[in-house]
Amino acid sequence: MTAKHAENLDRGSLTPKLTPEHSGLRKSGDAPIDNAKKKNAGQSDRRQAQLMVLPAVVILVVVAFYPILATMWLSMHRMILVFHEETFVGLGNYGFLLSDPRFWSALSNTAYFAAVAVAIELVLGLGFALILNAAFPGRSLLRAAILVPWAIPTVVSAKLWAWLFNPEYGLVTHLLPGHDVNWLGMPGYAMHAAILVDVWKTTPFVALLLLAGLQTIPQDIYKAAQVDGAGTIRQFFSITLPLLRNTIVVTLIFRTLDASRVFDAVYVLTEGGPANTTETLSIYAYKTLMRVGDFGYGSTLSVVTFLCVMGISVAYLKVLGVERGKGAR
Repeated sequence: MTAKHAENLDRGSLTPKLTPEHSGLRKSGDAPIDNAKKKNAGQSDRRQAQLMVLPAVVILVVVAFYPILATMWLSMHRMILVFHEETFVGLGNYGFLLSDPRFWSALSNTAYFAAVAVAIELVLGLGFALILNAAFPGRSLLRAAILVPWAIPTVVSAKLWAWLFNPEYGLVTHLLPGHDVNWLGMPGYAMHAAILVDVWKTTPFVALLLLAGLQTIPQDIYKAAQVDGAGTIRQFFSITLPLLRNTIVVTLIFRTLDASRVFDAVYVLTEGGPANTTETLSIYAYKTLMRVGDFGYGSTLSVVTFLCVMGISVAYLKVLGVERGKGAR
């Protein structure tokens, strides 16, 4: 063997052999195997996620959906427990509801209460949120103090205000002009007294939500606006309100839904009186169910109340979705 041949053999032995993995080449059967593994892993993850969500779904069905379906089924019956009467009437209760003037009165009372109370709470809550968002001594103490009305149970606060509105010894009655006015016993006054109690009770909650939204707005935007010569009012309408829009919509959803099914505060104050002028849908349904004992028509009122609240939710979410869609475009 010559020296040249030996040199060529040595070079060949030192040259590394490239495998298909190193050369970037794969066998034709490897790709389907990898895809099958990924598919099996994805199915396993989905099954695991479904098993983890299953307890929450079961609880939701038992706690929410079953009572709703049971109430809908009861609403199709004439059921008066006192007389042991139970008759299937189909949509008869809904037909009677459309011609029931007391239902339309309760619906208008509920709508008026929700619209006025939520509007006032939004304006006052935004004002308090702006104050609490500013830097000043004692801000933390004021933030804690403003939550006191919201922390008091609704029944307790309503009873407290009932004493304040008492025509004989009530503090509010003696402080306001017209001492002979019975704020909870006269039509026209009672509804606005109930709205005042709800505003006092719930404005801190609105302020807390809006304060959280204000704290997410970067301060650099305000500094840049000041450099450009924008005043406080211009900053509020051009920066604060647009950036706070989503928080305001969420707050409106929470408060409108809560006000639309109001029961405890108004019931403690007036029990729906005088002359049903403060009777809301929830109070009317309660009286029909528990006082009259007509579980069929009471269930019908409950279903309609639920549908009204759900309609408000869908309307708000649709508006919010449209606004997001415009922003995305």
